[in-house]
Amino acid sequence: MSDLLTQSFRFADARDLADLRTFATRAKAVDDGAIRLQAAGSVLAAYVCVLRPRLLGESTPTILGLRTMALAEPSATDVTVPLSAVLDRLARAGEDDVELPVPPATVSESWTGVGAPRTGWELVGTLADAGLRQAAETGISEVAAIVPTNPGMLIVNNARATVWGRELDASGIPLGAAFAALTLGFLADGEQKLYRAGRWFRLSGPRGHVLARSGSGLQQP
Repeated sequence: MSDLLTQSFRFADARDLADLRTFATRAKAVDDGAIRLQAAGSVLAAYVCVLRPRLLGESTPTILGLRTMALAEPSATDVTVPLSAVLDRLARAGEDDVELPVPPATVSESWTGVGAPRTGWELVGTLADAGLRQAAETGISEVAAIVPTNPGMLIVNNARATVWGRELDASGIPLGAAFAALTLGFLADGEQKLYRAGRWFRLSGPRGHVLARSGSGLQQP
């Protein structure tokens, strides 16, 4: 698998490929950017960025979505590729296909350089899906009310930073984490476990994980 042009991921179940298609489609609707495909052994971690600061000193939090899937063949691949390229390949996959060819063109994204820690997570508590959904929907309405018709990028960024950078609860997790959980389809009728490691928070549920970094600006953790 050393040749990127012919490289592919083979999944253990065709349903995992379908889940990846759904995840990537939802992510592209929020941010038409990139997806990081990071394989370690028989597990593929797929990361997408829902929110991130666009300017130095901007207070928009870094919010990532994560889905993990089982691979049929071990891999040690780590690539960041356009979401559109992955979706193009997934659109051509049949119902029983289990293989995803990796797009040959890679991209560089600032959010891939501020990865969340893999260890050191401490359980803070749980948050109900219903409460997260309500908080996210309220935030969406608030952003819409702030942003005028045909706004400039600066106004949009400021609105997002103001709303999604606000703390969701006493733990300090940004409200943007609820927005990510809603838009990526991670919420159902249960609850999410909330973990913390330094400046990072993690919402974890059966459908996926949201990683949120508190603080502001384009800076390393």
